[in-house]
Amino acid sequence: MITVAVLTLSDKGSKGEREDLSGPLIADILKPIGADLKYYEILPDEKELIKKKLMEYCSKVDLILTTGGTGLAPRDVTPDATLEVIDKEVSGIAEVMRSEGFKKTRRALLSRAVAGIKGNTLIINLPGSPKAVKENLEIILDVIPHAVEKIKGDTTECAMP
Repeated sequence: MITVAVLTLSDKGSKGEREDLSGPLIADILKPIGADLKYYEILPDEKELIKKKLMEYCSKVDLILTTGGTGLAPRDVTPDATLEVIDKEVSGIAEVMRSEGFKKTRRALLSRAVAGIKGNTLIINLPGSPKAVKENLEIILDVIPHAVEKIKGDTTECAMP
């Protein structure tokens, strides 16, 4: 069982001015890998608040998925907050999301999403739109359980026969 926290980063969403469709969608997409959503919050695009929540959830869950705040707008600070929290970057996750996303839209190149590890928790930044969340999460979904096992200390061989 993979325990999960989902953080939606949206100024409008945090004020109740926009319905969050991406956060609940993440929870649905994770069901096939046996993920258990423990925490779900909508926060404004405030870097220090995002960092604080990431740190809080790192001691409580195996996986944190953020949605929103990964673009080029001045208030898009999710990757910046994540980079200040993680101990190790897992660049391949973000690289493949951008690469595969580029096949659908050239705008995928504008994503600043990052992924990394803090302690025993994997943190992955996803875009804000439900369509992009679905597309990106489906690209990486099958590697999440393996990544979480390794982060928790699994020492079995990774090579496939």
